Amino acid sequence: MRSDTEVPTRPVLYVVATPLGHLADISARAREVLSSATVLAAEDTRSARRLLSALAIGLEGRELFSYGEHNEREMAPVLIARLQAGKSVALLSEGGTPLVSDPGFRLVRGAIDAGIAVTPVPGPCAATAALSASGLPVHGFLFRGFLPRKPGARGRILASLQHREETLIFYESPQRLVRLLAEMAEVFGPERSACVARELTKVHEAFWRGSLAELPGGRPPADPSYASIAKRFLHPARTIPQPASPPHEPRTRLPVDRPARRQIPK
Repeated sequence: MRSDTEVPTRPVLYVVATPLGHLADISARAREVLSSATVLAAEDTRSARRLLSALAIGLEGRELFSYGEHNEREMAPVLIARLQAGKSVALLSEGGTPLVSDPGFRLVRGAIDAGIAVTPVPGPCAATAALSASGLPVHGFLFRGFLPRKPGARGRILASLQHREETLIFYESPQRLVRLLAEMAEVFGPERSACVARELTKVHEAFWRGSLAELPGGRPPADPSYASIAKRFLHPARTIPQPASPPHEPRTRLPVDRPARRQIPK
């Protein structure tokens, strides 16, 4: 395995995975690239500055650009021009692996078309982190990310996945989660096994496991851990029915380990 210092001899676009919420999940290589890249392109510059500050990495003599869905079309050529001028660029999302339901495709595709080296700096990814602890089959899975907001388009995509045998992974906002689970129960069947994960690697990390019929209304409304859902959910939903639990073994929420965690400052 390589252990040499990251000193590129030509321009490189680094696709850098960063912690979802637990600072200790940053890799040594990611720290090195973030320390040495001439240009940083961040989905959220405020989050990037907090991360760099927590890692004691300065920005002196370097550039930090905002690169998100709102300006991806305009900023991709700017960053490619920096690469063509001999500078290295590190692309990072607000947390996790860039391009996985996050901005970055235009930049990566443009760099490849321009003959510029693109290299991943692997690390945290919300989809695979949730899948690994979901308790659902992992021999095959399909990541679909965020579904369209329009009911018709969303319904057509769900219908197209109805007979897939892989575990399906979706992202959804807390405001639309209950609606999505209800729609999935209609399409895939209420008995399908599923898992909802939230606040991965953070202090309030939690998983809910059960059937699609149980997840939307199976928790008491007063349950604060279900009511205080924050930011982003992952919903790996298996499309093959699982054997029902025996009557004497009701499904319950599994306890969540909450070790002391150093989180990225807010």
